[in-house]
Amino acid sequence: MVNNIKVAIADDHKIFRSGVINTLTPYENISVVFEAEDGAHLLQIMEEQQPDVILMDLKMPNMDGIEATKKVREKYANVKVIVLTMYEDDNFIVHLIENGANAYLLKNAEPGEIYEAICTTYEKGFYFNENVNLALLKKVMHKNKQHFKPTFQNEVQLTDRELEVLRLICNEYTTQEISKEIFLSPRTVEGLRQKLLEKTGAKNIVGLVMHAFRNGLIE
Repeated sequence: MVNNIKVAIADDHKIFRSGVINTLTPYENISVVFEAEDGAHLLQIMEEQQPDVILMDLKMPNMDGIEATKKVREKYANVKVIVLTMYEDDNFIVHLIENGANAYLLKNAEPGEIYEAICTTYEKGFYFNENVNLALLKKVMHKNKQHFKPTFQNEVQLTDRELEVLRLICNEYTTQEISKEIFLSPRTVEGLRQKLLEKTGAKNIVGLVMHAFRNGLIE
């Protein structure tokens, strides 16, 4: 079990924030370090204190969760963002994932799933549930049908070792687990992970997974 994950909540409804805090209270490895009323308030607090994971609502005054997610990703690369919203639209899901969200949950999610998403996102960089998987699959199928053009000029060339690491990342292996699986040091694995980000142009692990998904590198 991961110890002491610092969580922040950005939501304009105090009652909902209180409910989430109560939901997370039984989990000893979770600490809610601060609450924010909107995206602007969140970024203001983060100038002094950074959480490990943010639970981010989408529709908020002053600065909504979409803009706040983009700004968090630009300024705080290591902070994970879990969208927690009532919007179940595929367009929202794909847009947020493509712009740096590490997970996307609905507000009617069970407490156990919220906890699982926090831990998994903190450890592995992303958490995809069925809603996210289906939305991304529809996006890829639509893109391939409408816009796919064969090209060799921009094809990303990955070594066998990089492909091996990418597939393990997509199967939710942590750096330590990858290290043991392919007999490399964690530092070397991190180097390969960084190389994958550079080659694919992905912003984070979620982007890497989407690249693999779109290009048929995972089953």
